[in-house]
This record gives sequence, C-alpha cells and structure tokens, in this order.
Amino acid sequence: MSSPAPPNASPQGSFITEEALKRLKTRHAAERRFKLYGQVAIGIAVVALVTLLISIFGQASSAFSRHVLTFDTTLEAAQVDPSGTRDPGAIERNVSGFNLLLQDELAAQFLPEDADRNLQRELYGMFTRLAVLPIARETADRPETVGTRQSFSVALADDIDLYLKGGVSNRTQVKLGAITPVSGSLEDTVVVEFGRDTAGADIANAIERFRAQGAGDNEPTALIQMGQTWFRATDITDTTASLAYVAGARTMPGADTQGAALVLEQGQENRTVTDRQLAWTMLLKDQGRIKSVLNTSLFTNSDSTYPELAGTAAAIVGSLLTMMVTALLAIPVGIFAAVYLEEFAPKNRMTDLIEVNINNLAAVPSIVFGLLGAAVFINFMGLPRSVPLVGGLVLGLLVLPTVIIASRAALKSVPPSIRDAALGVGASKTQSVFHHVLPLAAPGILTGAIIGMARAIGETAPLLLIGMVAFVAEVPDSPTDESTVLPVLIYKWSTGAERAWEPQTAAAIIVLLVFLVLMNLFAIILRRRFERRW
Repeated sequence: MSSPAPPNASPQGSFITEEALKRLKTRHAAERRFKLYGQVAIGIAVVALVTLLISIFGQASSAFSRHVLTFDTTLEAAQVDPSGTRDPGAIERNVSGFNLLLQDELAAQFLPEDADRNLQRELYGMFTRLAVLPIARETADRPETVGTRQSFSVALADDIDLYLKGGVSNRTQVKLGAITPVSGSLEDTVVVEFGRDTAGADIANAIERFRAQGAGDNEPTALIQMGQTWFRATDITDTTASLAYVAGARTMPGADTQGAALVLEQGQENRTVTDRQLAWTMLLKDQGRIKSVLNTSLFTNSDSTYPELAGTAAAIVGSLLTMMVTALLAIPVGIFAAVYLEEFAPKNRMTDLIEVNINNLAAVPSIVFGLLGAAVFINFMGLPRSVPLVGGLVLGLLVLPTVIIASRAALKSVPPSIRDAALGVGASKTQSVFHHVLPLAAPGILTGAIIGMARAIGETAPLLLIGMVAFVAEVPDSPTDESTVLPVLIYKWSTGAERAWEPQTAAAIIVLLVFLVLMNLFAIILRRRFERRW
C-alpha cells in the first residue's frame, strides 16, 4: 500500500509546483530589471548626446552668419594697383588703398574736420585692416574695374558683430515719453519725461532718470534716437552746438521730432564696444548699409588672427592630406600583418610576444606616439615640422594596432569550413586565404580600418608635438607643405582671448563632427556592400 503524497506535492506527471512558479516569477522579474537597466543606459546616453549637440550647435549658431558693411566707391588708379598681378606687393597696395577709401567714406559721414586721432581710431576700429583683403585680391584679378564705381562688402569687427547678435550687453528699447518695463539692473518701470522740445538740457534730464535707477557701479548707459540719428546720450550737455558730432550726425533733428532710447545694462567701461561705435553702428544699420549674410568665409578662408576673418579651409585640406598619409600606412600594413599573424604565422612564443605587444600598443597614450614621431621622423630622419607627411606617419603608427586587432577579429569570424572547403577542392593555402577568407572578412576589416581612421582624425596631442599647431595662412597643396588639422585648430581657437572665438570654435567642432559622421557612414555602406551571408 502506497504512502500518502505530501501536501505540497504536484499531481502525478505535473512539473508545475509552487517552487517552480516562484523560480519562474523570480526569473521574469530579473529579465524585466535587465531590460529596464538597458533602457536607462540608452536613455542616459541619448540625453548626454542631445545635451552635447544642443550645447555645440547653440554656441555655433552665431558663427554661421556675420554682419558686413556695404559701400559704393570709385576705384582710383592712384589708390589701388591697376597691374592685375597677384604678387604680395600689389595685394598689399590694394589693401592699403581700400582701407583709405573706406576710412574716407566713414569719416566724411561721421567725423568733423578737426577730429583728433583717438576719435578716428574709434571709428576705424569698426572694421579690421585685413577685412578688405578679399576685395583687394578680387581687384588684382580684375584690373578692368579700376576707374569704375563698384559696390563692396567688408566684415565688421568681431566686437561689433557680437553686439548686433546680442552678445555684448543686455539692452532694452524704451520709447521716450512712455512707461516701459526694463529688466536687469534697472527698476521694473522707467518713466522718461521727453516732450517736443529737443533742447540738450531736457535730454540730459531724461538720461539722469535712467542713470538714477542703475544698480551699483555698473550703471547703464543710453543712446538717444531722434529721427534717423543716434546720439550718445551720456555726452549730451546744455549746449546743443557740441551735439552735432557726438554720435555721427551732421545736423540736429527738428524740434518736433519724437525719439526713443536704447538702454544698455553695462557701462562702456565694461564693454569692448564704445557708445560712439554703437551709435555709428545703429545709424549705419538704419541706413541699410549693415546686413547679416551667410558666413562663407568659415569654409573658404584660412586661419587669421581676427575671428571675423578666420576660416577652416587650410585645416580641412590639412586633415584630408594627413588622413591620406595615415591610410596609406596603416591600412595595408595593418591588414597584411593581421593576415600573416592569423593565417600563416606559426603558434610559438615569438608570435605570442608579438600579439601581446600589439595589444599593449593599442593602449599606449597618443602623446607617446607624438614623442616617437618628433624623435624619429623629425630629429633623426630630418623631415620638416608641421607637415601632413609627418603627421600622417605618426597617426598611422597610432592606429596601426587598432587596424591589426580589428582585422584579426574579422578573419577569426570566418567559419573554418570555408578554409577546409577551399583546401578540399585543391586550392593552396594562399589561394584559400586571399580568394575565400579575405573577401568574407572584408566588411569587418574595412569597418575596423575606417573606425581607426576616425580615431586618428580627432587626435590632437601627437600633432602638437610635431609642430602642427603653427599658424597657417595658406591652403596646403601637398603633404610636404606647412599645414594644420581641425583638432589642433579647435584647440588653438579655444584659447583665444576674444569672445568671438567661442562660436568659431563650436563651428569648427561641427565641421569635425561632420567628418566623423561621414567616415562612419562610409564604413556602414562598405560593410553592407561587401557583406556576404553563408
């Protein structure tokens, strides 16, 4: 007679027990937790990436546009070189001539005849001397324009450009004779008593009302607009005779002119742009002579000491030349080394030592390769500094271990049956590798090689040690010309003192990111193109 079943036992032939259900519930909970951990990790990565891109694009947005000053002038042969040659002497004469033309035109509008040197320097500081370089070169190429009236555009100085983009000082427009809320260091409400009488004393009293509501030492300043004229308000006195040239007006406005005020929440001692320069800028903008245009010079110009004239053209070409040398060294050497080690090399202590050293080289800091390049290629071999040839050789050595490791992994992924089948039908070892194994491993090999190149294009430290941080004003033509690369240019611009370098640096980072995205996209396309299934 059989003994009775325990109370927790399952029916005969059933595997569903309370203990099994409990284990199953625990396993399902663990799976849900694992999925949640994965989703959280992906979410963190996406948030970090989006934050990075928003930060970079936010800073770079202003760099893709710039403000230019347009002017019409007659090109006189006495002021510009009519020879039509591109020699430095002719271009320098054109630069000097165009600067005189632009200075004379601005002075005729804004300066009195007895203006002192400081006032002239303040007016001419609205654009840099080299701003006319593009039109000077254009005139050297087109001598037939000499003696004719032409329209030109020159880039405004970086501080003026930043002001027009809202990056110099918080400012508020206030209608005179109205109650207007003002944010910042001022009170919530500003009341300006301004009637029909435009005598200097009334305007001065209105400005005192502004200044009385300032906070601390950083008192706001104001510009007064009457009609089409902007006046530097802090210079206004009881005598209207001295008002004519305060902010660039030849004549006083009529007595019945209504006006407005531009309140700047920083005094001019805390700004890089003076009140007079702001008034001149506003007047030129009212005349339609200052316009915002696409900043094509960011991609067509070489480096410059002036942010508004600097571009990435030389660095882009230098990066391409450097990557060409890097690819010619790292890709074929890395692939053949991987094929030999994986398919032909005997398995002994020597090959084990080589494999260990290759893995260790992949973890060596990049600056060590810069020291190696400076010692071997420059000091020992006598190659020139700051050229893509040396930079490419250094970066080629840097990514060589990565290419070898990725290529060996791709070769290992090919099933042994492919090799056995090739040898079974009479193919030699070399034929089986190069006719069967290597084509199947090609997608992985190419992907690893391009990822290694993408790492190389973002390196900075080794290139600094071989002198590729030099200032390069011309686009290089060959791997032996002096050059720089995008990462080094980004590093150099980020150390600039002027605030205008910040958006320029972010814009250069975007250019570098575009290169990296294109290289990774190229790797994906190659992988799909050569991928074979078995």
